[in-house]
Amino acid sequence: MILKFLIVFLFIVIFFYLRNFPKLNRKQKVLKAKKLTTFNKKNLNNWMNLTKKERYNLSKQDSVNYMDRRKLLLNEIRNEYKKISKKNSDGNIKKK
Repeated sequence: MILKFLIVFLFIVIFFYLRNFPKLNRKQKVLKAKKLTTFNKKNLNNWMNLTKKERYNLSKQDSVNYMDRRKLLLNEIRNEYKKISKKNSDGNIKKK
């Protein structure tokens, strides 16, 4: 009974490992490609040696990072504007 349970458990573990194996390979490739964050004349060859998919993923990640930074900056500007307009409206009421 214990032997059957052990065999079934072993097959389940192997099945999940094999199912996740392709995902692990993709993550490793993306991690390798993420090392190249800035490009100049020295690492242009490294950029060109990347596969088309790796270059696409890098540019996609750069785009996502840019949008995140832009959203944060816009939120800061909105909050600052709210503070300034609140101070101005409070100051105008007190002056009257």
